Parts: sequence; C-alpha cells; structure tokens
Amino acid sequence: MFLDSLLARNPGLADAAADLHRRGEIPPDTYVIDLDAVAGNAALLAAEADRLGLSLWFVAKQFGRNPEVIEAVSRSIPRFAAIDADEARILHAAGARPGNLGHLVQIPHRSLPELLAWRPETVTVYDLANARAVSEAAQRLGFVQDVLVRLEGAPGAVYPGQEGGVPLAVLDKFAEEAERLPGIRLAGVTAFPCVLCEPGTGAPAATPNFELARQARDLLAARGHQDLKLSAPSATSVASLPLLARLGATHGEPGHALTGTTPLHAVDPDQPERPAYVYVTEVAHTLADGRPAVFGGGFYARSHIETALLPRTGLRLPVQSAPAENIDYYRLLEAPEAGSDVRAGDTALLAFRTQIFVTRSTVAVVAGLSAGKPRLTGLYDARGRAL
Repeated sequence: MFLDSLLARNPGLADAAADLHRRGEIPPDTYVIDLDAVAGNAALLAAEADRLGLSLWFVAKQFGRNPEVIEAVSRSIPRFAAIDADEARILHAAGARPGNLGHLVQIPHRSLPELLAWRPETVTVYDLANARAVSEAAQRLGFVQDVLVRLEGAPGAVYPGQEGGVPLAVLDKFAEEAERLPGIRLAGVTAFPCVLCEPGTGAPAATPNFELARQARDLLAARGHQDLKLSAPSATSVASLPLLARLGATHGEPGHALTGTTPLHAVDPDQPERPAYVYVTEVAHTLADGRPAVFGGGFYARSHIETALLPRTGLRLPVQSAPAENIDYYRLLEAPEAGSDVRAGDTALLAFRTQIFVTRSTVAVVAGLSAGKPRLTGLYDARGRAL
C-alpha cells in the first residue's frame, strides 16, 4: 500500500532497514521507525492545527506505543488520547500528558483511581454506568472530572468490536441524569470514526458520525453547557484538519499521519507528512510451486498489502491475500518468473497500513536519517517494552 511512497519519499529508511537486517541487528518481523520523520510529521500537524485554532491529542497504538516515538511526538503534541488503560500507562510513563482517556476502550472501573489521579483533560464515557463510576472515583480524589459523551455511531458507520455509546435520541435523558452526578462535568462529545478517506482518491470526508456529534453538542449547549469540546477522530492529518475546523470540531487525534500512512498518503505522494516506517522480514522457504514464504507476525488484516521488495536483487513480488482466520506464521508471495534468484534468508521490505500493538513484532527505532547518519537507538516489543 505504501511501498512506492516510501521508496520515493524516504528511500534512506528502506536502505537503512535492509542494512540492519543484513547485518543481523534486527530480526525478521520488525517494524523500523524513522524517528526524525515522525518528529517532523508531528511538528507539521501541530503547526497546522495551531493555524486553524484546533487542539490535538495524539494516538500511539499504530506505532506500538513506543517510548522513543512518544517522546518525539510529544515535543510538538504534548497530550495523548489513550485507546485503553494499558496504553495510557505506557504513554504516561513516557512523559506525555493525558488528554483523553477511555477513547475507544472504557477505563476499567478498578483502574479509575490510578488514571484519574493523573488529572486527564477529559475522559470519554459510553453510558451512565461509566459516567457514575468516573464521578465516584473523581469525588474520592477530591475534584470534578470533565467527560466527553461518546455518541452511538450511525448504522453502518461503526467498526465491529467498537460498538457502544449514547444514542442521540436519548442524549437529553442521559444528560439529565449525568448532570446530577457531582464528580463529573459534561465537557463535550465525540464519536468514531468521524472522518474517513474516500476510496480511490483518499480525500478526507466526514462520516455520518460527525453530524451526530455536531447535533449532540448543540443539544448539550441548549441545556446550558458551555465551551463544549468536539473531538472528531480518525484520519486526522494536515489535509483533514481544515475539514475539522470548518465543521466545528475542537480536537483532532492524529495517529497514522504521524507516520505518513493514512489512505490519502498511499495515493498522493505530495502530502506533507513523510512515510516513517517499513516492515522488514525475510524469505523463510520456497514452496514446491515457486512461491516464497516470508516470516509473519506483523501482518494486519486491514493492511491492504500489495507488493514486497527483495533488496538483494531488486525483485518486486505481489503479496498473496490471506484469510482472516489464518494464523500469521508466514505470508506467501507470488512465484517469480523462472530463473529469478530468490533465496532463503533474503531480506524482504513491505510497507502497509498497520496497528503494531496487535502484532507480535519487534520495533526498531532509527535516528539520524535526516542527516544521512542512521543509527539504531533501540529495539522494543509491540507494547513498547525494551528488548
């Protein structure tokens, strides 16, 4: 999906990653992240958000909750939106500041005292039960916690496994109950996804969830709530920030834009954010029919993989699709033309949309590429723990 963009816009990363693998410094099933490119992308996003009067909370799941990357991003975007409590702890330990907790996964009730003690800017709640739990925990800690109301998504506009939220039709009743809770303040609304990239063009477009969030904010404003936030996550990039501003959002939540890997970046090489990671694996064996198998562990069902590059020979081979129920031991490439030189142990480079936190991959961080002096600064697991 991103291999052409990577080779055109950040070839030094591809070269450095292949060299690290050839020299045995990184194993197969490793994502190599260009720290300089990530830092540059974060600075671009922060500058454009500031120009438009928007705030940003960055998201870390897609790059493996990596502490070096978190530190680089937080220099420009200090606050994060944590997908779950585990991620929140990693981000907090790395020195980033809590912007929004409970973003896609509600905070477990027994974790609320720990996480609320960090004084997050907001906490997202999906229903009254979680609003009550946040209120009670905040009261025990001696303060009132701002919360965002998560709206139930429009039909057909919610990913499986991410269901939940307050239906717009009952928001008035929800607000009436929540306003009685002494430990919380209704500070705004959110929904997911609010923006997606159009198939084919990659252009960012609002989903029906964005309009639901706008209506929800208007309803809360009519009840007397002031200075309401509207966080409109998904596909937040330099290109989509003007859309957020025009439609009245207050916050964006960049994730893949930090690594230059939104669907828009796959089709438009002129986007300002640069591709900042590459997946490195190697040929494990070749089937009797000539198809090479590469080591797996880092492939993602929604990755839209297209081709793999074998740097030793420059050969590009299509990557075969795999059923969702497969176990990610290997991934098959199409058989090369007769006489092609493909050997077990050959480095393979791929660039595709990922969510590193759901893989078992190694993450290698490389600094110095912008100065032409790449150096490996650390190896981590997919949850950001040093190896």
